[in-house]
Amino acid sequence: MSGYGPFRAQEMFLHLRDDGGATPLPVTPAFWEKLGSGQMPELEQGRLISTYTFAENWAVWERHPAGDEMVLLLSGAAEFLLELPGGLQSVAVTEPGSYLRVPAGIWHTARTQVATTMMFLTPGAGTEHRAV
Repeated sequence: MSGYGPFRAQEMFLHLRDDGGATPLPVTPAFWEKLGSGQMPELEQGRLISTYTFAENWAVWERHPAGDEMVLLLSGAAEFLLELPGGLQSVAVTEPGSYLRVPAGIWHTARTQVATTMMFLTPGAGTEHRAV
């Protein structure tokens, strides 16, 4: 593997910087803990492309005040719940290659009953979490 790839999406995320550059980021066991504790301040700018596989409902709601998030289904199926000003909105994502847009600042969570892999394009600055 060179500095240009190929990379496995679940082992190497990609940070799209505001200056137009991109930096591959190795996904270590401590990645999410470091990100959540503010030890990766460079990710407060730009967007992070990450890939995540899950087979059960998320344990948290999250929201991204810095911008809209794009969530692309690679395999499986999921239902996203969006807490919109007018009430809870359910969005089923069942066809690989389809995506949803989560508006900036909207609390959201996901449910599934099958192994599901999704790619996320996330503006990380100010991301918040709360228990379901």
